[in-house]
Amino acid sequence: MDTGFFSDSDFELYRNFVYNESGIHFTATNRSILESRLKEKLREKGIATVKEYYAVILRDKEELKDFLDSITTNLTRFFRNQAHFDALEHFVIPELKKIKQPGKIRVWSAGCSTGEEPYTIAMLLSEMLSPPWSFEITASDISLKCLMAGKEGFYSDSHIAGIPDPYLKKYFDRVEGGYKVHADIMSKIRFDYHNLKNDSGQRNLDIVFCRNVIIYFDEAAQTAVINRFWEAMGSKSFLFIGHSESLFGMDTSFEFVKTQWATLYRKFV
Repeated sequence: MDTGFFSDSDFELYRNFVYNESGIHFTATNRSILESRLKEKLREKGIATVKEYYAVILRDKEELKDFLDSITTNLTRFFRNQAHFDALEHFVIPELKKIKQPGKIRVWSAGCSTGEEPYTIAMLLSEMLSPPWSFEITASDISLKCLMAGKEGFYSDSHIAGIPDPYLKKYFDRVEGGYKVHADIMSKIRFDYHNLKNDSGQRNLDIVFCRNVIIYFDEAAQTAVINRFWEAMGSKSFLFIGHSESLFGMDTSFEFVKTQWATLYRKFV
């Protein structure tokens, strides 16, 4: 509904712009999120109207990145949805060891937020792989603030819930106010800004995690993102998406895989 601050026409303008720039799809149901973020931005920048701010993000690419950062939701934690990590440990890695020559396993954590997911993956792979096996992880997000937090590798006491005690002792140092990820684990992860609307340029990936991200896209954008994952992944590779997300009915070549731990998808060509 129209408000003095944010009219229906303003909503349509921003909704279409955000969709074209990122694939994120705002509906009437979550309109309030967009409206509240815009109020914060106008207050922060000292700008009077949403139309004036729209002119700013059209010409200023850095401000556009900040704006897209502000409208994303970054809910995450270590070992979120444990079943996926059980499937990674007990099914995916053993399968890759069977079908690949010993070497490097390449992983992409897409929509990595503040780094808990890629660090969780790195700890698990460190436990499971020894020379001549190794691994590297690319962790990407549309939020620059989240990427900076992930690169720093510091987590307050309230954010380390879910990490098993042996992992906490082995892979973190106790510092003032929280914990810092060990440098050897941090060195395995490359944090990088990436908008899933675009091709990442990555190829021959063995594992992709993109959980609780495509739920914010409409059907067309979801299909486009999933097909870009297909292009980025190598033969006999694996895709994890959120437990509330599905590729059912989507025009994609991924094969559904049900394990005793979790369901996932496989590129098997």
